[in-house]
Amino acid sequence: MTRLEQVIATLINKNIIVLGAGLTGISCMRFLKTHGLNFAVIDSRDNTLNPAEFSKDYPQCNLYQGEWHFDLIEKAEVILLSPGINIEAQGIAKHINTNCKVMGDVELFCQINEKPVVAVTGSNGKSTVVSLLAHVGKAIGKNVGLGGNIGVPVLSQLTNNVESFILELSSFQLEHISSLKAQGACVLNVSDDHLDRHKTLANYAIIKTQIYNQCQVAVFNRQDNLTRVNNINEATQLVSFGTDEPSEGDFGLKNEHGEFFLMQGTKVLVPLSQLPLAGLHNAVNYLAVLALGQSLSWPVNDMLLHLQSFNGLAHRCQRVNTNDGISWINDSKATNVGASVAAITGLAPTLAGKKLILIAGGEGKGADFSPLKALFAEHVSKIYVLGKDRAKIAQLSEKTEIVNTVQEAVEHAKKIACEGDIVLLSPACASIDMFRNYEERGQTFVNAINANIREAS
Repeated sequence: MTRLEQVIATLINKNIIVLGAGLTGISCMRFLKTHGLNFAVIDSRDNTLNPAEFSKDYPQCNLYQGEWHFDLIEKAEVILLSPGINIEAQGIAKHINTNCKVMGDVELFCQINEKPVVAVTGSNGKSTVVSLLAHVGKAIGKNVGLGGNIGVPVLSQLTNNVESFILELSSFQLEHISSLKAQGACVLNVSDDHLDRHKTLANYAIIKTQIYNQCQVAVFNRQDNLTRVNNINEATQLVSFGTDEPSEGDFGLKNEHGEFFLMQGTKVLVPLSQLPLAGLHNAVNYLAVLALGQSLSWPVNDMLLHLQSFNGLAHRCQRVNTNDGISWINDSKATNVGASVAAITGLAPTLAGKKLILIAGGEGKGADFSPLKALFAEHVSKIYVLGKDRAKIAQLSEKTEIVNTVQEAVEHAKKIACEGDIVLLSPACASIDMFRNYEERGQTFVNAINANIREAS
């Protein structure tokens, strides 16, 4: 009997509820239907799904919208939970009976999947790392599936002819995963994020490092103690990365007169200047990719050939093409303090006497902004702050100026920026106070830049 058959056998005749009707919930619904399992869907939002279409597609199932319907949740034997739903904060947890199995789509996938998995988490950089790893894998001829917190939901990829899966996992997903058993697992970094849900940084780190449970190769950041591997299986191989020179078998950087080189042990691999993603934070991402790919037995030399053809992800330290000589960088994906710290420290070595002008602010999600203070003093010439928590950021430096919109920030930055200067949108905050998402915020930044350049020409 295959793992899939075993799992389906445990779900037959169970009272199953899919909690949340977004992309994850829909993938769970399709999986259950494919295997002849009936279920109910509950979403607190009105009209997330069209009731008529739902009835047509799932005639044996029930849809409940507009509230959580706790009376139904109390009777559930299995709950498939969308990661964005906080069952504690929304009062759901106390209505779940002790015999009910609560899991996300990734946990269900892990129970079924029989292919090697590489799993990546971290406060920042995980989307870049998994996307780059998938890019390299495909370039060297591997059939890889990319999913988890990115791309196509993993349950929808089970029927694909995939050799190995690359998963980006958020802390929300890791809360409900116990069957991962990854070939390679990595925590890139841990910094203040989602503390409105996880309460303390220590608790957040514990959730993140659960990714190492039962993995074959644990890849960690040796310069971030919160990523370190604790209580690991003796059979697990440890591989580290960092911006310093590495020990034998580990990955790191060598600095020769300001020129950085990727290294494995004492072996020099490639100059960072020959790779498309700038900054030391991206150098670390490259190192993590090489270590994780090696956990899948991909040759490092083969991977190196294809690092150069990956141009990064939208809204992640992405250069905006302009003809004014100013480096405008869209890092709208920097939705927490750690991401902005990484961007500033990564770009600082490239300034060479030029100005770094920062645009920041938004919904801080309860974060501590103090790690930015020293960076503002040392590396940033001017800071424009906006959004809900702009006053908190403004308190960190006398260089700050409060503005009301991204457009206003761009107008002010354009007036003081000279050729060779960097203007960086790296908010250190979520976007939900002013925008639908970070993508809209980033596009607003790009549109404002283009508008200002047209007016100046």
